[in-house]
Amino acid sequence: MSRRKPLIIGIVIVVLIPAIAIGWWLLSPLFINKTVNEEFPLSAGAVVPPGMTQAQAEQQMAEMAAKNQEVMEPMPGMMGTTDPGMTAMPPTTGTAMPMTPQMPGGGMMGTMTPGGMAAPARLKAGTFRDADSFHKGSGQATIYRNTDGSLLLRLEEFRVTNGPDLHVILSTEADPKNRFVQGNAAYFDLGTLKGNIGSQNYSIPSAVNPEAIQSAVIYCLKFHVVFSVAELK
Repeated sequence: MSRRKPLIIGIVIVVLIPAIAIGWWLLSPLFINKTVNEEFPLSAGAVVPPGMTQAQAEQQMAEMAAKNQEVMEPMPGMMGTTDPGMTAMPPTTGTAMPMTPQMPGGGMMGTMTPGGMAAPARLKAGTFRDADSFHKGSGQATIYRNTDGSLLLRLEEFRVTNGPDLHVILSTEADPKNRFVQGNAAYFDLGTLKGNIGSQNYSIPSAVNPEAIQSAVIYCLKFHVVFSVAELK
């Protein structure tokens, strides 16, 4: 009996260690928050020069945005002046250029900032709500179209109950409740949730039609549980 005791203890240890590790992986997110705070990308829609990474482009644009460059140019001669020594410029003719950049086919690429620069266009937005009394979520989800036509999902003032293997899902259902792997509605997995607290960005594949998307969902892929839904309008 004394010889079998160490063997039994060894077997128990071998069984317990994986069980404890799996239990910690599954349960620890419920008690641990992960905060992410990403800025809206300045380089969204930008054409990054060869030899430069997206991160380097973002840093360079951020540095330039923090600098003020003042220019003091004299005002040119006024058009249509009555001064005999000056010649008035003739009125321009033709069709005025549109103020909003257009995509091929006439679709809107983005809005114009006060400085005349193209900015990402806000397509749809919604507010996250609790899935149930335990799985809670809040904050804003917004789909943007960048100036190059690419799509971005932005989460702001975001918070959700943490859990194992959480993913960000776009769904064609306004209020999805069933398992996505078994449902008939189309869904698009944008990847692992970066943090259960804070603002963050997710690229949307070009194959996704934003008009068909009706909700953004925080979804536990491990247990197929909906944690929070934001209906997008």
